[in-house]
Amino acid sequence: MTQTGPVVSGHVPVLAEEVLHWLRVREDGVYVDGTVGAGGHAALIAQRAPRGKLVALDRDPEAVLVARRRLQIFPHVTVLHANYGNLEEILREQGITQVDGVLIDAGVSSMQLDDPRRGFSFQSEGPLDMRMDTDQELSARTYLEHVSLEELTQILRTYGDVRPAHRIARTILDWREQGNLQTTSDLAAAVQQALGVKKKQPEEVRVVFQAIRIAVNEEYRCLESGLHQAIHLLAAGGRIVAISFHSGEDRIVKNVLKQYAVPRRFYYPDGRLQEEVPPLLKILTPHPVRPSQEEQRRNPRAKSARLRAAEKLPEEEGP
Repeated sequence: MTQTGPVVSGHVPVLAEEVLHWLRVREDGVYVDGTVGAGGHAALIAQRAPRGKLVALDRDPEAVLVARRRLQIFPHVTVLHANYGNLEEILREQGITQVDGVLIDAGVSSMQLDDPRRGFSFQSEGPLDMRMDTDQELSARTYLEHVSLEELTQILRTYGDVRPAHRIARTILDWREQGNLQTTSDLAAAVQQALGVKKKQPEEVRVVFQAIRIAVNEEYRCLESGLHQAIHLLAAGGRIVAISFHSGEDRIVKNVLKQYAVPRRFYYPDGRLQEEVPPLLKILTPHPVRPSQEEQRRNPRAKSARLRAAEKLPEEEGP
C-alpha cells in the first residue's frame, strides 16, 4: 500500500486528480513541479512520493516563500526561486540528470491575479507591473514606455488574438504620450476608448492585459524551452504533464509534444535519407483533458484549463 504522508490543507489546485493520474507518481520517483505557486500540486505529489524527491520551482519570489512554508513538512522537497525555462541547468546544479515526471502549470496564478499590487488584473486598481519575477527589471510600465506601435500591434495580435490590434495599440500609445498611462485602470480605460465602449469592460480588455503580460515575462519562449528540456530529462517511462489556460499556450504544448511523438528523419544534402530516429514520446491525451463540471462550478477560473500528457519511450522502442 502506498504511503501518503502527512495531509496538507489548503486550496485544491486545478485538475488535481487529473494531474496525479497522468503523472503516475511513484513513491520513490524524482519529480519536478515547474510552477509551484502556492504549493497545491506539489503537496499532492510529495505525499505520493515519500521515498522520492521533488524539486519545485517558481519565478515569483513571493510564491516561493508561500510554497516553502506549506511544503516544509516534506524533507524530500526542495523549493527554488527559478524559471523552468532553464530546467536543465537548475537540475544539474541539484545533481539530477534524469527525472520520472515533470509538471508545468503555465500562465499566471490566482495569487498573482488576486493581488492588486502585482498589476495583473484589469478588475482592480494597481501599478502597471505584471512581472512574475519581481526581481526582473522590465515591468509592464517600462515595456509600454518604450514599445513601438508596430511591435505592440504585433504583440496584441500574436499573444491575444486581438482583432482591432492596431487601433488599440495606437490609443494605448496616445495615452502614453499624454502621460496618462500609469495604472491598470488607465490601461483598461485606453482599451475601452479605442473600442468606443464607456460603461462595460469588453473582452478585449482581458486579452490586451494577457498579451502584454506574456510579452513582459517572455512566457511563450520559457514554456517552449522548458518543455523541450523536460522531455530530454525524462527517464524511460517518465511522464510530462502540462496545464495551459488559453489557446496560445495549449498550441505550444500540443506542437512540442507532437514533435517528439513522430519519427525524426535526417537527410543528406542530396535528399537521401541518412537516419530515422524513433519517437521519444507517446501521447497519452489525444485531446486535452478539461476540468469536470463540478470543478468548474467550484472554481470558475478552472474553466479554461487544458491538460496534456505524454510518456517517454525507451530508446529502442517506437510507438
